[in-house]
Amino acid sequence: MTKYLNQKLLERIEEKKKLLDKNRPLPRSVLEKLREQIIVEWTYNSNAIEGNSLTLRETKLVLEEGITVAGKSLREHFEATNHRDAILFLEKLIKNKKIKESDILKIHEIISKNIEKEYAGKYRRGMVRILGAKKLPPNYLKIPKLMKELYEWINKNPDRLNIVELASLAHYKFVAIHPHYDGNGRTARLLMNLMLMQNGYPPVIILKNDRKRYYNALRKADQGDYKPFVLLMAISIERSLDLYLRAIKEEKEEGLEPLSKIAKKTIYSQEYLSLLARQGKLSATKQGREWYSSLKAIKEYKEKRDRRR
Repeated sequence: MTKYLNQKLLERIEEKKKLLDKNRPLPRSVLEKLREQIIVEWTYNSNAIEGNSLTLRETKLVLEEGITVAGKSLREHFEATNHRDAILFLEKLIKNKKIKESDILKIHEIISKNIEKEYAGKYRRGMVRILGAKKLPPNYLKIPKLMKELYEWINKNPDRLNIVELASLAHYKFVAIHPHYDGNGRTARLLMNLMLMQNGYPPVIILKNDRKRYYNALRKADQGDYKPFVLLMAISIERSLDLYLRAIKEEKEEGLEPLSKIAKKTIYSQEYLSLLARQGKLSATKQGREWYSSLKAIKEYKEKRDRRR
């Protein structure tokens, strides 16, 4: 059942989720590649929505190489590394069955470290105004009670919403309460993803290119029209499912097999192929203790070797 979402779109999302579940457990090589990609893109887009000027490439360099980008502020660098660290912490919470207030406060503390030390992981103690919004956030004195009610609503789901709607509305409600001076949007998106990942969905990325649509949908939700916001979140969820399913398809098309099986189909021994894999001369991936490659990769290796002769 759906309350705010088109039934056909929900059914399509659920069908893709079933297909993803059917292919679990995913090969380690696929998971590692997707994880690296998502951490960078999630960090880049979430920060860019909030005004961070690091490009996708610069974000990747900061996170993976530890490089300081000339012309970019120290705060922008911290926003990148902090968000990455928040994702790593979030991954530890996936097995939890409930959303805990202390965990979300810890996420906010992580994304705020070295930036807003005084307010990191703490609720605001004053009034704020959201730029471009007509609706004022609630009085700061009400925040502890409102946040307690939010987490109770999430964990009990009295409206019996499907997880797509529940996570999307939790995202909106968090932003509407605006419990912190800064970092509310980033924390809300991490909260939504925690809920989705606890239910077996891949992480969802709200693209920088959708920034205008995202904020317009938030404003409409302020007026009681939640459908545009839930729709945008659902489209983003489907995009992530497509990303995972496409990676699985590509892996299968490559025809990856254990080297023990490939050796029986070629003139090479398993030991020799393993040596080539360890030396980086053969395109191969290690899953657990075993190397995997494909007949296509063997053919490419042989052609390169023959050309050198």
